[in-house]
Amino acid sequence: MTRRLVAQPVTAEAFAPFGLLLPRPQPGADRLELIGDLTNGRDSAGPRLSLAGVTPKPLPLEAREMERHVHSSQSFVPLDCAAYLVLVAPHGADGRPDEAGLMAFRVPGDVGVHYRADTWHHPLTALERPASFAVLTFVDGTASDEQFVPLADPVTVT
Repeated sequence: MTRRLVAQPVTAEAFAPFGLLLPRPQPGADRLELIGDLTNGRDSAGPRLSLAGVTPKPLPLEAREMERHVHSSQSFVPLDCAAYLVLVAPHGADGRPDEAGLMAFRVPGDVGVHYRADTWHHPLTALERPASFAVLTFVDGTASDEQFVPLADPVTVT
């Protein structure tokens, strides 16, 4: 049976167990620095800055898999976006996503997200219209750069 999950408006407090929100800075405001938040757990890995174009998917969305980057934090900064979906999960006792703890957030297109290293999350999903993002992560080109796992039961996000 497919579980249903309602996407909530994202808040810094609700997202805090998984990482940081990156609000668009206002003109004249101080720069938001992530120096202490960027994580690279491998000497062999270097930074990868990617530009990603994302085709939108309508809600309801059936989520079937989660991913994580064990050794690296990962940042998504919207360049042109209306809104996007973030689906995250804590770790279960078996090291896989704790499906009972899944949380879904609707993130406005002027707010980025920074996942801590080893955070289970759903692949990037734009809502409403095509979107583009700058993505920063640390990679070394090996299989340990990322891990994808199927969910035991699909989750429908509305």
